[in-house]
Amino acid sequence: MFLYNLVVLMYGLVIRMASVKNPKAKLWVSGRKNWRTTLEEKISKIKNEKKIWVHCASLGEFEQGRPLIEAIRKKYPKYKIVLTFFSPSGFEASKNYSYAEIIAYLPLDTKRNADDFMTIVKPHMAIFIKYEFWINFLNALKSSHTPSYLVSAVFKDHHPFFKWYGKIFVRSLEAFKVLFVQDKHSKELLKGIGYNNVEICGDTRFDRVLEVKEKFEAIPELEKFKGSCKLILGGSTWPGDEDLIIEAFKKLGQPEVKLVIAPHEIDKNSIDGLREKLETNGLNYCVFTEGIETNCNVLILNTMGMLSRSYAYANMAYVGGGFNEGIHNILEPAVYHIPVAFFGSDFHKFNEAVDLVQLQGAFNVLNAEELRKRWEKVLKDTSEKERISFVLQEYFAANGNVTSKVMSIIDFG
Repeated sequence: MFLYNLVVLMYGLVIRMASVKNPKAKLWVSGRKNWRTTLEEKISKIKNEKKIWVHCASLGEFEQGRPLIEAIRKKYPKYKIVLTFFSPSGFEASKNYSYAEIIAYLPLDTKRNADDFMTIVKPHMAIFIKYEFWINFLNALKSSHTPSYLVSAVFKDHHPFFKWYGKIFVRSLEAFKVLFVQDKHSKELLKGIGYNNVEICGDTRFDRVLEVKEKFEAIPELEKFKGSCKLILGGSTWPGDEDLIIEAFKKLGQPEVKLVIAPHEIDKNSIDGLREKLETNGLNYCVFTEGIETNCNVLILNTMGMLSRSYAYANMAYVGGGFNEGIHNILEPAVYHIPVAFFGSDFHKFNEAVDLVQLQGAFNVLNAEELRKRWEKVLKDTSEKERISFVLQEYFAANGNVTSKVMSIIDFG
């Protein structure tokens, strides 16, 4: 624990140093400034109510947690939701979420912070989504006998729980009354370290993307841009993804096909960088917030909260992230039964990516020429398009309804 606490403190120090120049680090630090006073003020409004604390690392985990939060509010309206985030990207995108009474940053994982947080919030129950095993917070939950659950988790062989140095992480799992995992392998790994309170329930993100599809709201601007053309949508892209997509799109060279690029970062520097690339490659583009021009063949989607709906207009999708730490949510486009491509062969920590690659409903590509060939095959081969559509329909039919399974097992008291 001494070494763990030292690493946590060093991490906090590095973030503070980085905050001088890095906007995200600055948000991370400013969002936690005077957190005790801020949290006490918010909690005072629901002080005597029963509270369920839901923690999400970032935006991706929040999308997993949303179906469960909303199911709880619908079935058990007496509970108030305290929603915390570790990442600024998760907090900033979700700070106005109406199903939670309190939305806050999770303080740095020190023993004092964890104890003070528990004293202020006094949660009736805690739910952690997928990852984030902060040992001091988990120990505080265990010490206070707060019923706690881990939802939509995935455990892999390389995780510290299964290494010689991971004993403190193994013990921290004692905080959870039930561990809801996505797959059989996770359950087997946990059994190997002595945990049998494990339920295989799948991934609540399936319920979220199915809900978004069911409650689809039209985007007239995209309808106007697409017109009678085919549409390729690159979602949550980083600079490396954009280079790949632009090169593949130029090689495709089909005037009846248009391209939408929705960058993961939409700050001025990122958008200006993308503009420069498109201009250098001689592509006629427009920017969503500056107005749609039908004579453009590339659209920069520089908005927040619109991507998951935008995939409904696409005939093919590319999901970014493979050039960085990992691909973003491929279920968002796949739910519309369109082929999905992403960069890189290191996708095996994402169960849905492994599944869909095996089913040939999604494809990992290593260069622009491979991407162009995938696009061209779908555009030319009607039977391939129909095969992929059928595969994805079956996949979502088999993997939905996860939230209700979790709800039926959690003891809400």
